[in-house]
Amino acid sequence: MTPIFHIALLRDWETAQRAGSYTVSTRDRSLAEVGFIHASRADQWTGVRDRFYADVTEPMVLLQIDPARLDVPIVEEVPAPGAEETFPHIYGPLPVTAVVKAIPLPGDTGAAAAPTGTAGPTGATSPTVRSVGTGAADGEPAESFSRLYFREMFFNVILLCVVIAVGLLGAAVGHAVSDDGGTGIGGLAGAALGIVVAVVLFRRRHADR
Repeated sequence: MTPIFHIALLRDWETAQRAGSYTVSTRDRSLAEVGFIHASRADQWTGVRDRFYADVTEPMVLLQIDPARLDVPIVEEVPAPGAEETFPHIYGPLPVTAVVKAIPLPGDTGAAAAPTGTAGPTGATSPTVRSVGTGAADGEPAESFSRLYFREMFFNVILLCVVIAVGLLGAAVGHAVSDDGGTGIGGLAGAALGIVVAVVLFRRRHADR
């Protein structure tokens, strides 16, 4: 599923890692107060940062969230009456296991203090923190967010091509076996197999993140 994003203060994220879930709705407001956690799509979070977090001087992180790992609803809603653009709202606590990456935002001076792969209270390993545009703490080359985003999209396109290719192969095999309905049956069987293969590849790619 397409990831969604949430900007968090580093201290709030560290507290969430110890507790096992994140319960801050937005800057200076809790989930209990608002009723949901504000989130953004990939093309929205920079606008949120510029509008609501421009004056923040303490370390922040961008949480990349896998919606498939959430056990609470995500609702697309306008942030205020009269607004036209919708944003994803998470109606419940955000488990730390649903956060596949915690990315220090550009200009963050506290990136080195961010936790890297430490085990939380539930026994699950927290995601490794990598920096965007400022150089990784472990000496790896910095990677821009746009490059990261488009690489993920390219991988998803490849998975779709795998499904189509296996489906076409199944149709060809079915046609060779039987002209009477064999193409359709083989195509469906091939597409089903392709989906299984794509799901396995997707899970393996994101397992170590």
